[in-house]
Amino acid sequence: MKTRITELLGVQYPIVEGGMQWVGRAELAAAVSNAGAFGMVTARSLPTPEDLLKEVHRTRELTDKPFGINLTLSLMAHDVSYDGWLDAIIESGVRVVETAGNKPHLVIDRLKSHGIRIIHKCTSVRHALSAEQAGVDVISIDAFEAAGHPGEDDVPGMVLIPAARRKLKIPMLASGGIADGRSMAAALALGADGVNIGTRFMLTRESAIHENVKQTLVAASELDTTLIKRTLKRTARFYANVVSEEIVALERRPGGATYDDLKDLLSGNRGNQALAAGNIDGGLICASQVIGLIDDIPNCAELVSRMVADCRASLEDGLRTFRS
Repeated sequence: MKTRITELLGVQYPIVEGGMQWVGRAELAAAVSNAGAFGMVTARSLPTPEDLLKEVHRTRELTDKPFGINLTLSLMAHDVSYDGWLDAIIESGVRVVETAGNKPHLVIDRLKSHGIRIIHKCTSVRHALSAEQAGVDVISIDAFEAAGHPGEDDVPGMVLIPAARRKLKIPMLASGGIADGRSMAAALALGADGVNIGTRFMLTRESAIHENVKQTLVAASELDTTLIKRTLKRTARFYANVVSEEIVALERRPGGATYDDLKDLLSGNRGNQALAAGNIDGGLICASQVIGLIDDIPNCAELVSRMVADCRASLEDGLRTFRS
């Protein structure tokens, strides 16, 4: 497959592993890249910038293919310094960085001055246009179905992807609700140059999360996620477990809830421990509505090969249907 994304990233297929906290580690990133897609190491899953450099080194021991680094910029704090992380990214020699969260303006100049390409995740057309104007190279447009932070506009992919394509000039990845070749074909038909996939790669053999979490999400339906932090205007989508439901209940009580009321339940370390131990109700578990379309746990090579074959077949079937 040849698109602007494959040419820019130097990969066979226009499939990018989304940056997933606690999940985007060396084994998964390398497996995605070895499959012909583009793997992603998530920087802030790691304790320090020095640990990021070690993780990049581990990834290079597992693949000689291109991969990138995800750097999530804090939504809550505006006085955070990313200098240490940027130093590590530049020293690592990785040529593509995916930014998410806050405005990429905070890091664009530093990364671009070292020839690093930037993919920025956005949840609205207006934010995508702002990032394009600021100089990012690729937009990942995250629709309402996505795991993590889908924004506050509640626009699904069938509308958001073509709306963004009408306005953007730079390459665009579609993100949210993509798990198989048919959804990939739909994203390309709607104007995307490629797809950004998180939850589907999380549910593969190379993903380091506990098997109990994988099996629970595979058995779930598209109705088994919930939106938290809506009242704080920081909407996020997670698997509907005891912790996420308790957060929603606190937000719905008279007077609502503050961030301080929720911070123990929102703890990232608590979520990380739940993923590692297989404790489904131990912490927040990020998951897209796309879990309703996932029914197995393949390795990354099997998944990418199947997706590409099904994508091509779906596009050809669509043409045949149109012609008839």
